[in-house]
Amino acid sequence: EISSPYFNPSTQIEDLLSEGQEILVQVSKEPLGSKGTRITSYITLPGRYLVFMPTVDHVGVSRRIQDERERKRLKEIVQAIKPSTGGFIVRTASEGAESDEIRNDMEFLLRLWANIQRRKENLPAPSLVYSDLTMVLRVIRDILSPQVNRIVIDSKSEYDNIVNFMNAYMPKQKYEIVLYEKKEPIFDAYGIEVEIDKLLERKVWLKSGGYIVIDMAEALVAIDVNTGRYVGKRNLADTILKTNLEAAKEIAYQLRLRNIGGIIIIDFIDMDREGDREKVYQALEEAIQKDRQKTTISKISELGLVEMTRKRTRENIARMLGEPCPYCEGTGFIKSKTTVCYDLFRQIERTASELGGRSILVEVNPEVAALLFEEERAAVEELEQKIKKKIVIKGKTGLHQEQFNMVEV
Repeated sequence: EISSPYFNPSTQIEDLLSEGQEILVQVSKEPLGSKGTRITSYITLPGRYLVFMPTVDHVGVSRRIQDERERKRLKEIVQAIKPSTGGFIVRTASEGAESDEIRNDMEFLLRLWANIQRRKENLPAPSLVYSDLTMVLRVIRDILSPQVNRIVIDSKSEYDNIVNFMNAYMPKQKYEIVLYEKKEPIFDAYGIEVEIDKLLERKVWLKSGGYIVIDMAEALVAIDVNTGRYVGKRNLADTILKTNLEAAKEIAYQLRLRNIGGIIIIDFIDMDREGDREKVYQALEEAIQKDRQKTTISKISELGLVEMTRKRTRENIARMLGEPCPYCEGTGFIKSKTTVCYDLFRQIERTASELGGRSILVEVNPEVAALLFEEERAAVEELEQKIKKKIVIKGKTGLHQEQFNMVEV
């Protein structure tokens, strides 16, 4: 994306940008799978209450601030104190903020932009001109809300950073900041370790006994809803409705928790009653209001399917915490032992005439070897008669279930 300081829509882009020309850009999306980094010259600098956009002239208010009087108040504050150039987005955290808090945030962002401009002039391209706050301080800046009472951290240096940051940029925010110093790991003490393990599981159980299954593919994410152990106390339609309503809330939570983005297809349990489909849709729509990422949803079809999109700016948690399985190469399955046996038989037939010895030594995975000695023993003997060679089977630890080696002896 190229902003107006570099690009006039009425001019051909090749007349404005040339090889070797230096421009200031910002990473807008991190690499995702095979897709590279996305960059833009529309610079945005986030603060606690505002986002500064030096290349545009616009004042907007977060859609999450729904009170019209508050939206008007905040917009008027920003318009009254903003400089003649540059634009601002009023963030959700600004709701209820006083004008001096917003002014301080604006002044900080303007100083930051001036510093970036100075650094840009003194650095050769390519160079890192500015890097955002550390992850810990970004959480403090972007996620803290009135619903948070206490911040607990087990690092003395990060504790000091948080205290200094809040004193400097959020002096009126009163949160209890605690340095955790107990022997028990902080993730164990607060049950975080268990939750992290759950993040990598496909199946998520619902309190009612139903469950959802999350499958992530290259093109989209599919989420299936099932009643599981839940049979209900009334009729089947009520059981399905209750499970779907609970699933709608859990799905919205899991999308945020796992940072799942892109195209999402939800397969709710089929509902015959139009009113039930509308209730589930409303429950899902209400649940995604808590999401900071831009999300859109379609109405539930007669088949119980919902199409969703959620803005994706970085890898999901599963890809950040894990890597493709080297055993199945990310497919989620491998050939069965029986299939491997018959792959082996066909390969022996192909190569038997090329092997000069009287016998063929076959090295296979120990579990495949056990199957060849037992259930498939008759098939091995039949093949020996066909190729007129002895087949010697040896289990070899370390071989992949699908792997085998053959040598003449």
